[in-house]
Amino acid sequence: MISKDSIVPHSCADCKDVGDSFFCELKHQELDEISINKTHKTYKKGQQIFLEGGFSSGLYCIKEGKIKIHKLGDLGKDQIVRLASKGDILGYRSLLSNEVYKASATAMSNATVCKISKQAFNNILSKNNQLLFKTIQHLTQDLKGSEEKMMNMAQKPVRERIAESILLLRNAFGTVDNGNLIDVSITRKEISEIAGSTTETTIRTISSFAKDGIIETIGKRIKVLNFKKLVSIANVLD
Repeated sequence: MISKDSIVPHSCADCKDVGDSFFCELKHQELDEISINKTHKTYKKGQQIFLEGGFSSGLYCIKEGKIKIHKLGDLGKDQIVRLASKGDILGYRSLLSNEVYKASATAMSNATVCKISKQAFNNILSKNNQLLFKTIQHLTQDLKGSEEKMMNMAQKPVRERIAESILLLRNAFGTVDNGNLIDVSITRKEISEIAGSTTETTIRTISSFAKDGIIETIGKRIKVLNFKKLVSIANVLD
C-alpha cells in the first residue's frame, strides 16, 4: 500500500540538501515555486513509488532513503537498472517524453520522497537554461550508464558482475564503520538482480568472496574488507 500525499510545509530553499541536489542552481523564487507545487510521501521498505507502465504525473526527488529502479525482463525476472538515494531525482525521462514509466521504483529502506507536479517542473524548465542543460546532462549520463551496464552484462563473467554489483552498492549508498560497511540492507536476490545472475550463483559467489577475506557478510549487509581485491575481480578502474 502506498502512502497518501501530504503537503510539505517548508520551502525547498530551506532544505539542507538543496546545495547538493539536482536543483542547486535554482534561484530562491524558483525553489519557492516548486515548494507550493509539491507534495511528499513516506514509504516503508518494499513499497513502490511508481510502477512500470504507469503514466507520469510529476518529478520525484528523494529527501531521505534508498530506492531501486527495476524492470521486468523478457522471462519475467526483475532486473535492477539503477540505485538512487538522497538528493537523486526519479521519473524525469517519462515526464519529459510524456510516455509511461519504463521501470518501477521501490523503496529499499524507509524513505521520504517529494513529488513536483509536471506542470510546475515544465514551467521552470522553460525559463531556466541551466536547469534545462543539467536535465540533458542527466539524460546523457543515464544513457551512457545503461550502455555500459549492457556491455558488462554481455561480456563479463558472473563473478566479475557480482563483484561490480557490490561496488555499485558501495558507490550509490556510501559506507559506515570507518568506510567498510555498505550502508544498505540488501538481499542476495536483489544483488542477483543487479548482476543479472541467479540467486543461487550469487549466494555461492558471495560466500566465496567471504571465504577469501574480501568481504564479510553481516546479515543482509556487506562489509568490504579488501577493496583493491574487489576492484580487481570486478575488472573496473578504481
